Amino acid sequence: MATMPKRVKYRKQQKGRLRGNATSGNYVSYGEYGLQALEAGRVTAKHIEAGRVAAQHFLQREGRVFIRIFPHKSVSAKPLEVRMGTGKGEPAYWTAEVRPGTIMYEIGGVSAELAKSAFARIANKMPVRARMVMRKPSL
Repeated sequence: MATMPKRVKYRKQQKGRLRGNATSGNYVSYGEYGLQALEAGRVTAKHIEAGRVAAQHFLQREGRVFIRIFPHKSVSAKPLEVRMGTGKGEPAYWTAEVRPGTIMYEIGGVSAELAKSAFARIANKMPVRARMVMRKPSL
């Protein structure tokens, strides 16, 4: 089941623009390794779930996978072959808006080689380019 908010104040949202780099959620905080977005885009709830399933299937209950993005934004669509006008369409799916630098997934408790392979599988499912990053050593 794809993730979506339990309740929202307004069902329909405007499109908006994705400009600039991520200012929050841009460093590894839960695991040792993270998957960082290199470009801006919308990651749908289906993409997020597909990445989670691929990582957990590959890791086989070894280590832990953390999902750092959540689909808060609704995207509306009108049905096929409907005439112009008559208002905005109903919400079709939910997306997470990702900016360059956003950490999308984190993995902890596994080796770097295993994490790299898992992130390669996740990155294939994502609509944005991504790279693996490591946690910065704390002083």
